[in-house]
Amino acid sequence: MDKKKPNMSPVKVPMPEQAPDIRNRNYDEVALGYTLDMAIEEATRCLHCKHRPCVGGCPVNVQIPDFIEKIVNGEIEGAYQTIIETNSLPAVCGRVCPQENQCELVCVRGIKGEPVGIGRLERFAADWHFEHMEKQPEKPASNGHKVAIVGSGPAGLSCAGDLARLGYDVTVYESLHVAGGVLMYGIPEFRLPKSLVQTEIDQLKALGVKILTDHVIGRIMTLDELLEEEGYEAVFIGSGAGLPGFMHIPGENMNQVYSANEFLTRVNLMQAWRWPESATPINIGKRVAVIGGGNVAMDSARSAMRLGAKKVSIVYRRSEEELPARQEEAHHAKEEGIEFLMLNNPVEILGDEQGNVTGMRIIKMELGEPDHSGRRRPHPIPNSEYDIEVDTVIVAIGQSPNPLLRQTTPDLKSESWGGIITDENLLTSKAKVWAGGDAVTGAATVIQAMGAGKTAAASIHAYLTKE
Repeated sequence: MDKKKPNMSPVKVPMPEQAPDIRNRNYDEVALGYTLDMAIEEATRCLHCKHRPCVGGCPVNVQIPDFIEKIVNGEIEGAYQTIIETNSLPAVCGRVCPQENQCELVCVRGIKGEPVGIGRLERFAADWHFEHMEKQPEKPASNGHKVAIVGSGPAGLSCAGDLARLGYDVTVYESLHVAGGVLMYGIPEFRLPKSLVQTEIDQLKALGVKILTDHVIGRIMTLDELLEEEGYEAVFIGSGAGLPGFMHIPGENMNQVYSANEFLTRVNLMQAWRWPESATPINIGKRVAVIGGGNVAMDSARSAMRLGAKKVSIVYRRSEEELPARQEEAHHAKEEGIEFLMLNNPVEILGDEQGNVTGMRIIKMELGEPDHSGRRRPHPIPNSEYDIEVDTVIVAIGQSPNPLLRQTTPDLKSESWGGIITDENLLTSKAKVWAGGDAVTGAATVIQAMGAGKTAAASIHAYLTKE
């Protein structure tokens, strides 16, 4: 095939998407994906730099220029196979990975224009594969070793995939009734279709990964029992951060105050957005306030709008510059009619005699010097309180690891805030037990959790093979 000329356009090929005034009332995927011609056109923007900074910017070290070159040449299945050498969930990552802070951040094309749309191309290759897939991957030959994984979120699935490809007998224990962790309960259908998550999990099952749902490790079995009675030679903890945080302000226990965890689990995992076709309803008022400024806050606000709320406001104590959410998610939220109340912080949730939410008292903030996060610290402005009318409040200010495993494993050391302590290879204080993802770091990104799963898999492999 003739070598294609580089596309020197300073901007990415636009991603087709639903119009904001249509998508904010449905649960269909917002971004519609590239066509083959669009993907090839975007792929030719890659300069194939010798030093490949994008690979170093990827937490799972996808060989990005290699798969992009295959797209340029029309070898889409080859592109997919290149990606899955290091990434077990490319269709997921192509949709929810914050590429702008990782691979695309260091793309050379981004110096004088927009970086190459690496995430969009990854999504295209994965979607093409699943559309044209004729057979499941073959199960590797067994190496005789047996490993247990606690949690089937991104960290657990990534670790499971890498170990299965090396011939390990891998069993994943999931506490919920469906595998996928935060990919199923936390991220809405309009960002990440659940059928697609299950398709990628099916690929891992074809490699031999066994997944046992409704298994709460720490209740039905302890870590010690997994090692001593079930015959596992190593255990990886990828149990995530499912314990919600609250502000501890007056009125937070009123009716119609949700943690984002509960709200999104009801909507996504229990499919409340499909009610009455699904068994789980959810009560959403006409006026909704979401406290927080991360991706979870954006997901909550955009879900509330789709459930029928007339007005949805995001209340965040810093300015838009400090907003931790992905730029794309904040942009989509604004397009869909979400109101942003920046430099505002709730001090009280107001209610009636029956304990139902009627409003929220807010104080205005100003920014001072940077704190440990590098963002400017917000300070309340005296006597600046005001009230807004709301029917529902969703608290999305972060979450921490569930304490169950720590409580049932005395020799598993953890931080004061709940994160499991590990060394650089993700080995915990307990012999033969590794941990990674949100259970170690607190709430972070899908791809960071997957990177931790890869690191742990390599460490477990080195330990069990004495390499």
